[in-house]
Amino acid sequence: MTEQTISHIIPRSQNELPPQARLLLLSSGKRVSQVVYAVAELGLADHISEGPRTAEELAELTGSVAAPLRRLLRCAAAIGLVEEIPEDSYGITDLSRLLCSDAPSGQRDMVLLNGRDMLWKPYGEILHTLRTGAPAFEHVFGRPFFEYLEENPEDGDLFDRAMTQLSRFTGQILLQQYDFAPFSTVVDVGGGQGTFLTQILNRHHESRGVLVDRPETIAQAGPVIDKAGLTDRVELREGDFFGALPDEGDLYVLKAVLHDWSDEPARRILTRVREAMGDHPERRLIICDQVMKGPNEWDHAKFLDLDMMLRFDGRERGLADWTELLSGTGLEICNTPVIGGWSVIECRVARS
Repeated sequence: MTEQTISHIIPRSQNELPPQARLLLLSSGKRVSQVVYAVAELGLADHISEGPRTAEELAELTGSVAAPLRRLLRCAAAIGLVEEIPEDSYGITDLSRLLCSDAPSGQRDMVLLNGRDMLWKPYGEILHTLRTGAPAFEHVFGRPFFEYLEENPEDGDLFDRAMTQLSRFTGQILLQQYDFAPFSTVVDVGGGQGTFLTQILNRHHESRGVLVDRPETIAQAGPVIDKAGLTDRVELREGDFFGALPDEGDLYVLKAVLHDWSDEPARRILTRVREAMGDHPERRLIICDQVMKGPNEWDHAKFLDLDMMLRFDGRERGLADWTELLSGTGLEICNTPVIGGWSVIECRVARS
C-alpha cells in the first residue's frame, strides 16, 4: 500500500477522528489491499486509461458481473484509486495510472504480488511467529519461501517481475544518492538479473561490471545484459555470497540482499565481501537497503520488516542496527545514510 493511499484511509491529523473510528479503519487494511489487488488483477486501469467507462462496459471487458463490480469501484473511488463520475462512469487517477501495464514507473506486478496467497496468508498466522519465533510462511506452506517459488513457477515468475519492477524504481533513487563515477569495476553480489548494474553502467560509460548470483539467475541475466548493450562490459559469474567472491572490484554492491537474512548469516555475507576487498583502503562496499526511522515515526520499512520476519526470518534495520551488524566484520560505515526509505550505506575497510 502506498503512502498516498494510506492518506485516503487514515487522516493525517490524530484529531480528525475519534479513537474508536480510527482503530476500525486501521483494522480494515486487508479489505483495502484486496480492493487494490482486484483492480490490478482485472486490469481496470488499462481499460479506463483513455477515458471513463461505465461499470457495464468494464464488466464486459474484464469478464465480470456489473453489479458487484460497481460496488468494488465505489470502494476504489473512496480511496482515490479511481474517480467516480456521474452517470455510472469511472475514470483514471494518479494512483491507478501506476497500475497500467505500460506505465514506465508502474507498480502493477508489485500490487499483484502483495495480493497473492504467498504474501498475505502468512499474516493470518502471525501469532505462530510471535509464539515460536519461526517464519509463518513455512508453517502455512510447508516449505521455505524460495523453495516454494521454485515449485510454483507462476508465483515465481510474478515474484521475479515484481522484484525487477521494484529494482528499476529503487535504482533511480540510489543513483541520486551516490557517486559511482570513481569506480572502474563494480561487483554486484546477489544482483539478480543485473537491473541495477545496468543502470549504473549506462550512466558511467567508463566502468565495467561483474554480476555474481546463482547459476539459474545468471542464465536469466544474460539476455537482460545483452538487451542493455552491455555484454562487452559485464562479466557473469556463477557464485554464492556465502562463498568466495571476485577480488578485483573497487566497488562492491549488496542491494536488497541483507534484509533477507538475520544477523548471523548477514555477518557471514559481509565477511566474505571484506575478504574480497583485501587491504585496499580505497575500495568500498555499498549496502543498498532500508534504514528505518526511529520510534513513533511512520515508515513503510517497519511493515516490510514484518514481511521479512514472516517470510524467512529476515529483517529491516535502523542505523544503530546496521552499525552493530557491521561490527566484527572488518568493515565500518563511512557516510551519513539517508534515514527512512531506500538508502546507500557506504562502507570501507575498518581502520585500526
